[in-house]
Amino acid sequence: MAQAIVIRELGGPEVLKMEGVTLAPPGPGEVQIRQVAIGLNFIDVYFRTGLYKSAKGLPFVPGKEGAGIVTAVGDGVGLFSVGDRVAYASADGAYASERNVDASQLVRVPEGISLETAAAMMLKGMTAQYLLNQTFKVGPETTLLFHAAAGGVGLIAGQWAKALGATVIGTAGSQEKIELALAHGYDHVINYNAENFVDRVKELTGGRGVDVVYDSVGRDTFPGSLDCIRPRGMWVSFGNSSGPVDAFSIGILAQKGSLFATRPTLFGYIATRPALEACANSLFDVVQSNKVRININQTYPLAEAGRAHTDLETRKTSGTTLLIP
Repeated sequence: MAQAIVIRELGGPEVLKMEGVTLAPPGPGEVQIRQVAIGLNFIDVYFRTGLYKSAKGLPFVPGKEGAGIVTAVGDGVGLFSVGDRVAYASADGAYASERNVDASQLVRVPEGISLETAAAMMLKGMTAQYLLNQTFKVGPETTLLFHAAAGGVGLIAGQWAKALGATVIGTAGSQEKIELALAHGYDHVINYNAENFVDRVKELTGGRGVDVVYDSVGRDTFPGSLDCIRPRGMWVSFGNSSGPVDAFSIGILAQKGSLFATRPTLFGYIATRPALEACANSLFDVVQSNKVRININQTYPLAEAGRAHTDLETRKTSGTTLLIP
């Protein structure tokens, strides 16, 4: 019998409870995998609290990201075989020891990348890929601000942006996290608990402002993020770790300098098989080239997912966290 974290009511970390579940054989188009590691992401918190709605309603198994070994394939699956090493970033139900996944959501993990590394980087790494290479194309002329620089996406994005030649500014909340970010590609890291990040960005850019702000924090960094951007620059809001941004008049974008604003999600950038493969392969390439290092900073047993969520929400974690079945 498989083990899974099942949410039967929305709420705090205490609703994450391990249960035995009966796993059916994979259906048509599905692959069954034995999971080696599961990625912890802030989006998991959003589903647990009800900020984001599970398509299955209650009860449901949370989680989007994991990696493992194929143990069975359903009818019509031609891309994968038993024994293949696979990973995914957008298949609901990751918090389980074994599971069935639609084959269209999976990618094969290249030799030289461990399954633990794959589970740690698929959602966060492909998020960094689309942010830096698609939403706003970063290059040597780019100066950017990335909030939560020492988070899972932030540590990958800092290295990747530096490899692209950008000037990379970040924010973090402690000296320990500042040092971690500086070791992962950032040129400057602002302690938002000790400094006004808007004033510091203006100082670092000679008053010009940055070309783009990548903001996964939400309420606490708005509208300050807009004041960091040069005229006709872009605000990329891709998360809400401090809570969602309240409704605002679109006219503020004109007042702040004819700014662009977008609210992307990874799932909009990997909605087709070619898009998924291109995004994943770009990530695999930059990791295998050693331009981006994937460090696993914390691990928890799957049964202690509640403790992992508590630590994530209270900012006790940094970088990437795995749950181990």
